[in-house]
Amino acid sequence: MESGLILVVDDEMSIRRALHTTLSNLGFRTVEAARGEEALSLLRTNIFDAVLLDINMPGMSGIDACRSMRSLYPRIPILMLTVRDSEDDKVEALDAGADDYITKPFQLRELTARMRAAMRWSRIPDTQEAAVLRIDEIELDPARHTVKKAGRLIHLTPKEFELTHHLMTHAGRPIQHSRLLNTVWGEGYGNELEYLRTFMRQLRKKLEDDPANPKYLLTEAHVGYRFAEKV
Repeated sequence: MESGLILVVDDEMSIRRALHTTLSNLGFRTVEAARGEEALSLLRTNIFDAVLLDINMPGMSGIDACRSMRSLYPRIPILMLTVRDSEDDKVEALDAGADDYITKPFQLRELTARMRAAMRWSRIPDTQEAAVLRIDEIELDPARHTVKKAGRLIHLTPKEFELTHHLMTHAGRPIQHSRLLNTVWGEGYGNELEYLRTFMRQLRKKLEDDPANPKYLLTEAHVGYRFAEKV
């Protein structure tokens, strides 16, 4: 049986009840909120292991709530529930700091698997003595969890940082799609190719001068991705 306290934020009571039942059967405890404002209030008085957050809610939107949560609690796992097939929703959720997103209607088994993966990442202690990685203008500091380009701080979401860290650690070597997905997101993600592409598109917008002609985040056709080697 699992353990942990999960904050479920959704204005639809039926979804909150379904999540409560599923998570309770797995051994999790849940606290429910119907609005973003209520969720932020609960976060200030409780220690949660993860947040399941609806993207579309009355009052404070899920996106605004996510940004506030990420600002206040940098390492708490946040999974956003988004509208099916809405690429804009997914991108907006990732930019707001979400660790993951699940499209509605969703399979509860998939949701709980992705939640576990996000929780595993959040429980990994920071590596205080890890060496700073520098490749051309890109500098990544694992201890401070920062990325700079030409000395300018670049804001990355937790998953974008982890993806960049893994690619830079193996600079010059192609990393298979499935390996990247399994390493950064966990088992069960190996076939989520479009999912990985979404993250890479966003990452290139932040790190590349010309995202359409990347200098650092290179595509290995039919294989995966490679971070450019040091010159």
